[in-house]
Amino acid sequence: MIEYTQPRNPDDRIIRRAVHILQNGGLVAYPTDSSWAIGCSSDSASGLEKLSRLKENKKTSFSLICSSISHMSSYAIMDTPVFRVIKQHTPGPFVFVMDTVHKIEKKIGVKRPEVGMRIPDHQVPIRIVEELEVPLFSLTASREMSDVYSQDEEYTEELLFQEGWELEGIEGIDMIIDTGEQLERSLSTVIKINGTTIEIIRQGKGIWQE
Repeated sequence: MIEYTQPRNPDDRIIRRAVHILQNGGLVAYPTDSSWAIGCSSDSASGLEKLSRLKENKKTSFSLICSSISHMSSYAIMDTPVFRVIKQHTPGPFVFVMDTVHKIEKKIGVKRPEVGMRIPDHQVPIRIVEELEVPLFSLTASREMSDVYSQDEEYTEELLFQEGWELEGIEGIDMIIDTGEQLERSLSTVIKINGTTIEIIRQGKGIWQE
């Protein structure tokens, strides 16, 4: 099912329908500031199971889509220097890999003590998360689902989608929110933050500035 809306001022009715689907374990595809993504509610075990079925590589990790830095701080360890770094680069096409808050990894369903999070510069996913009130588990929509933590040398951005209708062939998606945009075939930049150490894991669309 494709729903059409404006990118900068998405229809509240469409956002509410998407949230209803997510709350009931469904999957929603949506545009970001880098490429198309597919997400489920981080509070939904059945949604996470459905999203996991889409992965080509079972080791592929999900990122968490948040609506604000304060939202991110509920899930990851974020001291003042880290906060300043993230504030400088959000919203934008960056995934920040950080240590999770103690034991939160079990709650959000990850088995590693770190999680990748992002605040995209696009109103559709932001409005969804604000209405849902919990982050989205997110996977880049691709003909071969990619890992947010690393970049396969053989991976090509040509595997990404540009138009919303192209995602109709992906089994399991309950709703596609199409803003009429032709998105770039570009991945987000992945940054790992460990204390004062910052490492670029994958160079994508985002230009990193110290």
